[in-house]
Amino acid sequence: MKIVIGIDVGISTTKIVGIDDSGTVISPIRIKATDPVTSLYGAFGKYLYDNNILLDEVEHVMITGVGAAYVNTPIYGLPTDKTEEFIADGLGARYESDLERMIVVSMGTGTSLVQCDEDGIRHIGGIGIGGGTLAGLSRVLLQTDDVKQVSSLAMRGDISNINLLIGDISPNPLPGLPKNATASLFGNAASNASREDIAVGIIYTVLQAIGSATILSSLRSGIREFVLIGNLTLLPQCKEVFPSMEKLYKVHFNIPKYSEFCTAIGAALSFTGTI
Repeated sequence: MKIVIGIDVGISTTKIVGIDDSGTVISPIRIKATDPVTSLYGAFGKYLYDNNILLDEVEHVMITGVGAAYVNTPIYGLPTDKTEEFIADGLGARYESDLERMIVVSMGTGTSLVQCDEDGIRHIGGIGIGGGTLAGLSRVLLQTDDVKQVSSLAMRGDISNINLLIGDISPNPLPGLPKNATASLFGNAASNASREDIAVGIIYTVLQAIGSATILSSLRSGIREFVLIGNLTLLPQCKEVFPSMEKLYKVHFNIPKYSEFCTAIGAALSFTGTI
């Protein structure tokens, strides 16, 4: 059995996955380190060890991500190439979702939007709102950037104490907008808002902004299927925010099984002739 390794190299986090010659994804993992090279080599070694993979079973290594620029030599002497991150996003999302026509929403430090259709895979834009926004606002407002802690706090928060809803400004629903739709993010926040309410407000702000930008980006294309990838897909609040937007705008947000590893999967798939 021959394996192609796909690696998504971030500045401090590396995601790695193997795909065998039958097209099966093998146990993806994520490793954090102080720099991209340390993170990459640490992830690679741990991945091979944990999955009992020998070096001579690896046919090729494909790397992508912003940290890939720091890697200019073959990984452990193996054939190594780079692939464009946006192409990897599209290939990985297609593999995981079984969709051919969609917009891939890569929720990283910021958010990039990649359109996949009969004309191919191409980057169509993005917004500077993502995990970095969540961490930064949390540092300022909650004195922590531990996303797990913020998410846990948010589970006990009440979004109606933070966001101004249509029902707060109108006794009746507006055309196309139910009373529980958001009129203004943080528009109802009090100066003494609880940490729990602030946490849920921050997360909703980030996720709703991403969802709205995605929907607006699709208007000319007619695409109604969106595939969410990246670490933010692991937030439990995704299961609250995106279904509400689906009902409001008649679209569909997909979160695939290996959503946080889609870019690494796409990197492996970009090795032509193997998968």
